[in-house]
Amino acid sequence: MTFQSMTGFASLAGAAGEFQWVWEVRSVNGRGLDLRLRLPDGFEALEAPVRAEFGRLFSRGSITVGLKLAGIGAQAVPRVNRAQLEATLAAAQEVSDLAAAREMPLAPFSALDLLGFRNVLEIEAAPLAENTEVLAAVTAEIGPLAAALAEARAQEGAGLRALLAERVDRIAELAAAARETAEARAARRGAVLRERVQALLESTAIADEARLSQELALIAVKADVSEEIDRLETHVAAARDLLGGEGPRGRRLDFLTQEFNREANTLCSKAGATDLTAIGLEMKVVIDQMREQVQNVE
Repeated sequence: MTFQSMTGFASLAGAAGEFQWVWEVRSVNGRGLDLRLRLPDGFEALEAPVRAEFGRLFSRGSITVGLKLAGIGAQAVPRVNRAQLEATLAAAQEVSDLAAAREMPLAPFSALDLLGFRNVLEIEAAPLAENTEVLAAVTAEIGPLAAALAEARAQEGAGLRALLAERVDRIAELAAAARETAEARAARRGAVLRERVQALLESTAIADEARLSQELALIAVKADVSEEIDRLETHVAAARDLLGGEGPRGRRLDFLTQEFNREANTLCSKAGATDLTAIGLEMKVVIDQMREQVQNVE
């Protein structure tokens, strides 16, 4: 399966006999696969093949599939809505009685005037679901419609993958810069600590030199960010594997962005220097951008 976005649109149109039909499908982000159908009355039998085909091609996304039919033509049958006609006649009589009581003249009223009132005359189409030609035509396009949506999502997915690859590359660059900065800082800091400890030992009677050594070691460990950088580089390799792999991978990429963010937060908290903090903050910005884009990956 190609790298797919969860956003896409596709439509297919055609005709069968006197009827025209249009299939439309829209897809947006979703935690799982949420398939919603909007079918004309009498076409409920299409639901099963639609769900089967879209379930085969997609694993995530909120997808709405709709079918519109038009062109009832000669099969349209006019029908009088008797209930609405009776209500209209009663209302007309009430108006006539009120006008007569007030000696108000009314224009002549004919039976044909009733046809102008809403819902008195209805146009009833012959049941389309009984038209086997129409049913066969729209059913045959379910597969092509799903394939068209897959193509639309794949096209957007290609651009999305390129953007994510840029973000991952930038995180890798920042991790390398953080390692270089941290190593240089450790060398400087180690030299300063050694000088201060030596001066302290020469000028003061230290009761417990072993305890002093332990405390200094703890300080060094707390300031060491090499493990965080190692994990960042591991996550970079995993992200690149996912971007180059097959099948749905949105959830796994989302998990990786959380891990990236965890390491970047720790890096900032242990930085102890403005240059390393600046690298960590820029990394968090890139990770936030990546997280937003990952939400659209299937």
